[in-house]
Parts: sequence; C-alpha cells; structure tokens
Amino acid sequence: MQAASKSLMDTMTEMYEQNWAGCEQLPVKTQVLEMVWDDFCHKLNDQVGVPIATYLSQFPEIRNKIAKRGRKLVDYDKCRHNLQSLQQPSRKREEMKIGKAKERLDEARKLYEVINNELHDELPALYDSRISFLVTNLQTMFTSENQFHHENAKIYNQLTELVENLALENQKGKYRTRKPGSPLILKNEGDTRPYEEIEFKKSRVSNGEILSSNTLPRTEHKMREINLTVAQTNAMNADSSMDQLRMPVKNEKDYEPVEMSDTLDSKDSQKMDELYDIPVGATTTDLPAGVLYRVRATYKYTGEDVDELCFEIGDIIRVVEYDDPEEQEEGWLMGIKESTGEKGLFPANFTRPI
Repeated sequence: MQAASKSLMDTMTEMYEQNWAGCEQLPVKTQVLEMVWDDFCHKLNDQVGVPIATYLSQFPEIRNKIAKRGRKLVDYDKCRHNLQSLQQPSRKREEMKIGKAKERLDEARKLYEVINNELHDELPALYDSRISFLVTNLQTMFTSENQFHHENAKIYNQLTELVENLALENQKGKYRTRKPGSPLILKNEGDTRPYEEIEFKKSRVSNGEILSSNTLPRTEHKMREINLTVAQTNAMNADSSMDQLRMPVKNEKDYEPVEMSDTLDSKDSQKMDELYDIPVGATTTDLPAGVLYRVRATYKYTGEDVDELCFEIGDIIRVVEYDDPEEQEEGWLMGIKESTGEKGLFPANFTRPI
C-alpha cells in the first residue's frame, strides 16, 4: 500500500504542470504523505508486529515440550515393565538387577513428573493469555490506523482544494491554448498600456516634409486618425511637387559636392527605420551597439518554444535586430534579457518601452 501510494503521488507530481495553480504545494504534500506512511508502518512493526512474533514463538517450544513429555512417559513405562518382569515369582530373583531396575524407574518417574508439572502450569497460562494479548495488540493497531487515516484525510482534503482551485482557474480561461500570433486579452493595471496600443512611426520628418507615416491601429478611432494623416500627407506631397515644378533648373556647377559615406549612412538609417518600428517614448540614445531600444516587462511570460524568452514582471529586455529580417513576425520582437543575457523572441504586447 505504501509503495502504491508513493507511485500514485509521484505520477501526479510528474503530470502536474509547472504553471498550474498550487504546483509548488504538491511536492510538499507528497513528502508529508510519505512521512505519515512511514510513521504508520513503524508503529505497526514495533508495537504490533514484534509482540505478535514474540507470542507466536512460544508455540514451537510448548510443542517440543509436549513431545518430550511423551518420550519420558514411554521411558517410565519401559522401566516399570522391566522391574515387574524381574519381580515375577516364576523367575529366579536377582537382587542386583532388581535394585538397578528400581533406580532407573525412580529416575524416569522424576523426569516425567518434572516436565509434566511444567506443562500443567504453562499450558493453561498460555491459553488464558490469548484474550489480553489480542485486546492489547488490536487496540494498538486500531489506534494507529485511526491516526493514520485522520492524517491522510487532512492531506487529501488539501489536495482536493488544490485541484478545485485549478478547475476554477481553468473555467476562467487562464490555461486555454491560444493560436500562435493571436493577441492576448489583457487587463490594464493602473496607467500601464499594452504594447500593441502604442503608436509607431517608421520615418522621421525632414525639412518640413513628411516622408511616410504608419501606425498599428487597434480601434476604429485609430483608423480615423490614420485616414486623416494619409490625407494630410497626400496634400503636402502635392504642394511639394508644385513647388519643385516652379523651382528654376540649376546647372551642374551650382550643385555642391556631397560625400558618398554620408549618403550611404542616410540610406542605411532610412532602411533601418522602415524595417524596425521604434515606439513612441522609447529612448534610443546611450545604448550599447546593436540595441534599438529597451523595454520593461509588464506581464509574466513563459516561452512555449526553445527560441522564445521567459521573463517576469519588471525584467528589462534590449530589443535588437533579427538575425534574418525575413523571419520577422508581426507582434514579436527579438531581444536580449539584461539579467541573464539570454536572446530570443518575445511578444511585444507583454512589454512597454522605456
């Protein structure tokens, strides 16, 4: 029973997932249950098993003594018949043989009487002790059983509450499987906003001309803002085109020389801005090489794949470029966890830029 109980609890601990409610309590309850089983087995062995073994060990000795009394009775009868045959009138009396026969008869009678008297004392006492022995040992066993099942009931009641709490959280949808890339329904806490509601902009405003503008709208209000921005951009681009038509054509001598390195840097910067969205409010200065900006975790996340990061609320993550830009997924960022240096993917809506 103890081995079966231990195997059951080990199996339950193994199948109980780490992110389920009360996972840290299950090994503790398993250890307490093993201690209760060990205490119960020790009590049965020391207070019940040992006395029963001692009581049963008397029966082989009594059985041997009874067999010995039978042999001594046979010896006594043999000596008695031998003496009677020597004392018959038809035979010639031999006083020396008769004297030796009497001595052997007396010795055999004494041995028989000693062992017979011992059995007359021990057998009734052993028989009468059966009731007191059974009462004492059964009381000990039943008391131990009662205490054992009482402690067991406490532990199993606590385990019942644990799985009931797990069932309630499951009904709330906490452990429901979500499709990859689907947004999570998160509740706002204080002033914290989900990352996906933060507006992004792909380019900068240069010389009063808006190059491009892009956001990640999530509501109808955001869509109206985007339509208004696009209309303004088209109007400004039209005005800019008219101004360029009115400008006089310059000769080649009027143009100033431009360094090739500045042109390439400007193109690379513009390409980088178009590839990676920098959220509003993110600090991009005084960062290590290769770091685009930093974010702080607003929710706990446990990675489901080997290439995903695991982090707690408040952890700082450095957002870096993808090793392969074609692998970039919508709503996911590549980052390095500052506390451990681990690199991997993480959902953007679990963090907030700093």
